[in-house]
This record gives sequence, C-alpha cells and structure tokens, in this order.
Amino acid sequence: MSNRRPIRRANTPNRGVSALRRTGLRHRVEMSRQPLPQPVLDPKKRSKVTVDPDHPLWGFFRQDKKALSTPEEADAFGRPWAVEELRHKSWEDLHSLWWVCCRERNIVATQEYERKRLKAGYGEAENKERFRVVKQTQKSIKHALTERYYAFEEARRVAVTDHEVDLNAVPGTQAYKPLYSD
Repeated sequence: MSNRRPIRRANTPNRGVSALRRTGLRHRVEMSRQPLPQPVLDPKKRSKVTVDPDHPLWGFFRQDKKALSTPEEADAFGRPWAVEELRHKSWEDLHSLWWVCCRERNIVATQEYERKRLKAGYGEAENKERFRVVKQTQKSIKHALTERYYAFEEARRVAVTDHEVDLNAVPGTQAYKPLYSD
C-alpha cells in the first residue's frame, strides 16, 4: 500500500485559462437541431455556377484550365535562359519574363499539390525538372540585373570624378561637356 495520496485538482470551469497568454478553454461546439443540407446528386437539379473566364485565379492553371497535365504535356518545356542571352534584353523584357516565371512556378506548385491530393503516380520528376528550369531562369535574370546595377554604379562613380560630366545637369540640357572639341 502506498502512502501517497492522489493529487486533487480544483474542478473550476476556468481551469487552464490564462489571461496573460489568452489561452485556455474554447467555447463548446454544439450541434444545432436543424437538419444539415443534403447534397444534390442529380446533375439536372444543380444550379449552374458561372465563372468569369478572366478571373485571376485561372493564372494558377494552364490555358486549357486542367488541374493536372499529362506526362507528355508536363515534359514539353525548354531550357533555362542563359545570362548571356538576358544581358541583351531590355528592362521591360526582363520584367515580363520574371512574371512569366512566377506564373509558371504557381502553375507547377498547383499541379504538384493536385498530384499529391489525388495520389497520381506520375509527373513528379517532370514537375521537379520544370521547377528547376524556371528557378534557374529567375536566378539568371537576377544575375543580369545585378551586373547592370554594378555597371551603373561604376559609371556613376567614374562620372563623379570626371570634370567633363555634369551630374547636376537639368533634364533637357547637355550633361557631357567635352573640354576639347574636334
């Protein structure tokens, strides 16, 4: 026989509630006495839901608006853009390519989520490769823009020490004034 007495706890309704941490008991969930709505199984009796074809959430799907693509469709993509190619692109081109890559990453993530949800046994390798290609393109875009930034900063640093360049020139006036003219 043990000499220990069982620990008695207070049976108060506020046991475990902390005013400092705002934790504790939650309100009880009760079932109402009203019956739950029944699903409409007959397709003819269902209400038709109209969806805007230009809804922004369609950006998470391909043009055919399918949640999953076939393995042939998933495998049909190109290579990542190289930094050398992106150096010749304009700012607007790089900006739009960046957002095309963002959209593609969203599509790949949506398809991956659907693949896991449906437990489809295909497409995982293709999606990983496509994701890698898109990510590599985005890294190349960042690389090209970083090179441009450093080139601009170097040119600005040189222009500060150059006596022929007026960095405080009013727009519309000549900022480069050569000391010697031909």
